[in-house]
Amino acid sequence: MTNKVGDAPYHAHIYYSAQQRSLAAKLREALRTPRASDALAGLLFVGELRDHKAGPHITSQFEIHFAERLLPFVEAELTRSGLRVLIHPLTLDDLGDHTHLGRWIGQPVELDLTVLDPPGVNQGIARFGKTDF
Repeated sequence: MTNKVGDAPYHAHIYYSAQQRSLAAKLREALRTPRASDALAGLLFVGELRDHKAGPHITSQFEIHFAERLLPFVEAELTRSGLRVLIHPLTLDDLGDHTHLGRWIGQPVELDLTVLDPPGVNQGIARFGKTDF
């Protein structure tokens, strides 16, 4: 998978507890409707709030998709939210994306790594910018 510099695909998973759901919903809405002049207007996809297990994510979460060039803006916005977040690239190493290639904002949450694609396959690539789980 080759990309132009800065166009590499990234995901961020924003986790929330039942008590944080309204905060997560407000953040999701802000990410869905940024001002045109905001760098976050370049997000490719903002997923639905998932109050159930989705893929390796056993904690409630929603995901966003973006190109690598937006990483500093996304990271800053998600850090300000106070929610726990996993930011990772989308490569052909799904396990690596969710472990050693990923970065955590806040305390990491437990993931079900047994459901991730084997090396050389990553079904998340096919849904990049289009859909979540």
